[in-house]
Amino acid sequence: MEPAHASHQQDPQHVPSNLNIANALTVVRILGVPLFGWLLLTQDGEDVSTRVWAWVAFALLMITDRIDGDLARKHNLVTNFGKLADPIADKALTGMAFVGLSIIGVLWWWVTIVLLVREWGITLMRFVVKKYGVMPASQGGKIKTTLQALAIGGYVLPFELWDNTASDVLRWVTHVLMAAALVITVVTAVQYVRDAIALRRDAKSAA
Repeated sequence: MEPAHASHQQDPQHVPSNLNIANALTVVRILGVPLFGWLLLTQDGEDVSTRVWAWVAFALLMITDRIDGDLARKHNLVTNFGKLADPIADKALTGMAFVGLSIIGVLWWWVTIVLLVREWGITLMRFVVKKYGVMPASQGGKIKTTLQALAIGGYVLPFELWDNTASDVLRWVTHVLMAAALVITVVTAVQYVRDAIALRRDAKSAA
């Protein structure tokens, strides 16, 4: 997801400690990724209970993403650790979801590869151009994050839980959400690359 911590302007008179609730939730999200992955990948035959628990784990971890960002902005708890760890936690969670879904045969591998290359590539680019300035999250990036989360949730929760009609509807809704997320993921990647080039060019011109 797009980094929430970075969007807050920190009061220079107040430097918060790294030991705060927002950072603690970020660490919990990182530590929860292996548990989510284990639940997703350990379905025993026709028993889908672990998939249901994987969905619960994913939902809870996504909620911590929203809460830690809100807390950091509201209570001036933005730290350098949070700026670094928050996007790493987000990418680790969604990355585990994409890879896990492909391993169990729910999501096409080519979709996972495209999404992961974009997510980690743009994250790396942000760090590279950081010396020239901060690249804020775009509205498209926020929409992409929401669509990805909804699609992942749809794929993680087994369609077999519903009757045939409901299962077919939910399957197609999930496919449409993922298709939309994929399109916006690619479009926003192009936009971020263009913004990074412009940011670097403007910084060099100013220098």
